[in-house]
Amino acid sequence: MPVQKTNSLRGVLGYIPAKLVTGKRWFVEFYAYDPELLKLHRKRISVKKLKPTSLRREYANELIVEINDQLRKGWNPFVAQLNPKQCTPFDSAVEQYFRYIYKLTQEDVLRAKTYNGYVSCMNIFRQWIKEQQKKLVYTYQFKKDLIDDFLDYLWLIEGKSARTRDNYLAWIRTFARYLLEKELISEDPTSGITMVQGKRKVEKNRTVIPKSEMIALKDYLEENDRHFLLACYILYYCFIRPKEMSYIRLADISIKKGIIVVHGEFAKNRKGDTVTLPDCVIRLMLDLDVFSVPDDNYLFSDGCRPGETYRSPKMFTDRWTALRKAFKWPDTYKFYSLKDTGITDMISDSTDMIAVRDQARHSSLEMTDKYTPLWAKEANEKIRHRQSYF
Repeated sequence: MPVQKTNSLRGVLGYIPAKLVTGKRWFVEFYAYDPELLKLHRKRISVKKLKPTSLRREYANELIVEINDQLRKGWNPFVAQLNPKQCTPFDSAVEQYFRYIYKLTQEDVLRAKTYNGYVSCMNIFRQWIKEQQKKLVYTYQFKKDLIDDFLDYLWLIEGKSARTRDNYLAWIRTFARYLLEKELISEDPTSGITMVQGKRKVEKNRTVIPKSEMIALKDYLEENDRHFLLACYILYYCFIRPKEMSYIRLADISIKKGIIVVHGEFAKNRKGDTVTLPDCVIRLMLDLDVFSVPDDNYLFSDGCRPGETYRSPKMFTDRWTALRKAFKWPDTYKFYSLKDTGITDMISDSTDMIAVRDQARHSSLEMTDKYTPLWAKEANEKIRHRQSYF
């Protein structure tokens, strides 16, 4: 029976209350959870040799009452020397962190996509902790060696790319900053952990789509799905990103002026702007009779048709994925590749670079110039015809 009682206390309280152990030496003995050992650990405190014995026993009983009272209040002798905030259960800190970043998303400080990414990273990290039985009970245990092990697991064991490994490190740094601000840790555990790729520019996993494939795509959509063709046109000709496209309402379009308004709250750079609607896009809109519904309707709702219901950008990528598989195109032909292809084609057509920059809403010509194919760049005529004494 005493064993069953001890097991019960072990499971419910997380400690075993203090008791007096007598013998050649007297101790007050109790067990508390040791986060380093991941189990209950015995703690003994010597009882002073007082005379008579009754006085010594009275002292021991008072010590037992005091220790048990502190244990009930959450005191833990194995972490008592730390800032109490750093002894916050890690799971509680994570839940607090989730509420914090969710609030940032509601206030439009953090993008929904970023929020989902942070939550996903944390869930993967916690699952790894559980599977590997790592010591992470309190926030003070969120240390550099633990992070190193996790990143090595992703990169060396799971075979994730260097870019993915670095993305996880970037997320961990934001989480560590949060813990530091809340005084849940005393120092940055990511200090000294470097990116594998450093500042080297990583090529995006998408490519420009060749002209022949673009023509095949247009012919197919003209015949089978003209509303999705309109979505492709807006990405190719107007360079409006899929997320921005999903929020376009008919009131944002002016046929008379030939423009679409992109509102800052949905734009990548948080800045509102207008882009030009080419004649071919306007003609397709009129052919599809998209303006026959109220102005507050979305341009792309159910089935990529105008409607009252908002549909996420996933609607575009799902349709694109099905098409890509049907055409047996490589994975590098992304839906977003239409934007890259459109910019590249516009530059190749010798369009004014400033006009391309403005249509793409780039912050500089340098950014626009990155889309210029190497073979499309011209030789410097002064250098080409220069003669010297040599």
